[in-house]
Amino acid sequence: ATVNANGGINGASLKLVTLDDEYKTEQTVKLAREVIRDSKPIALTGVVGTGNVAALLSEKVLDEAGIPLVGVRSGASSLVNTTNPWLFVTRASYADEITKILELYSMTGNSRFAVFYQNDSFGQDGLANAERLIAQFKGQLVAKASYEKNTTDVAAAVKTIHAASPQAVIMISNTAASAEFVKQMRSIGNVSQLTTLSTTDDPQVVSKIGAESAKGLAITQVVPAPSALSVSLIKEIQAAYKRFPNPEIALNHTMIEGYLAAKIIGEGLRKAGPNATRKQLRDALKTIKNQDFGGLTANFSGNSQAGVQFVDITILNKEGKLLR
Repeated sequence: ATVNANGGINGASLKLVTLDDEYKTEQTVKLAREVIRDSKPIALTGVVGTGNVAALLSEKVLDEAGIPLVGVRSGASSLVNTTNPWLFVTRASYADEITKILELYSMTGNSRFAVFYQNDSFGQDGLANAERLIAQFKGQLVAKASYEKNTTDVAAAVKTIHAASPQAVIMISNTAASAEFVKQMRSIGNVSQLTTLSTTDDPQVVSKIGAESAKGLAITQVVPAPSALSVSLIKEIQAAYKRFPNPEIALNHTMIEGYLAAKIIGEGLRKAGPNATRKQLRDALKTIKNQDFGGLTANFSGNSQAGVQFVDITILNKEGKLLR
């Protein structure tokens, strides 16, 4: 909306077509093919889930259509390290996020860790990175337990992890399962430090289980906080949100991540020139080298398809608000 209100890019307005795949891999592939055929977009964006993105690659949806996918809700090693020229990851890797967690909690004397993870490619990628990094930080993995994708069946995992008495739990999970895990852990009196990756959306956790249950949950973030007005990107987003408000959704980290992906697409379109093709957009994105996007640097040059490495860590207070 901001781009269009300012005259578009190279004389053209942007249009966003949104479809809900319900986090189901087969639906991701089906709807991607449908939208490519029917709407003829120049790029895809905003796909959620490691397995969902991996399916687009393995089914050759991007290759066959020759279309870039810019901005995904995953930082899995399999995607971050891909050589597929059509994928552009605009967030830090899960390994980067787990490293941030271990740096903080190892420094404060924690050595006993547990991992709660989703039993699919997303969770298994995170688990493998956690196991490797816990050993690297001289910690001990005292328990690991999973739940099934698209469920909140976490009771067995809660029992296993609680019994091991970890000092900190690394949660590689989505929002609904994260909320339920936190709720059940606190209801049985577990006092471990619970910390989750950026795939968990803090406002939704608070909405689902209340601020009292959610307080103390640490969440890694791959973009600056909505209140970080010292960052010029956040100033820009605040102004855009004021100009085009959404009364149903407060400005949050997830929205900032989406805005950043759209901003990178816009820069690629500007570089590609008028009437750009999908391939011209892809090639233009590859010329982005150590470019400042308002306090965050992006680099897609060379062999890298993962261009942004920012990671921060936040914690929910008793009012359900995030603190750094």
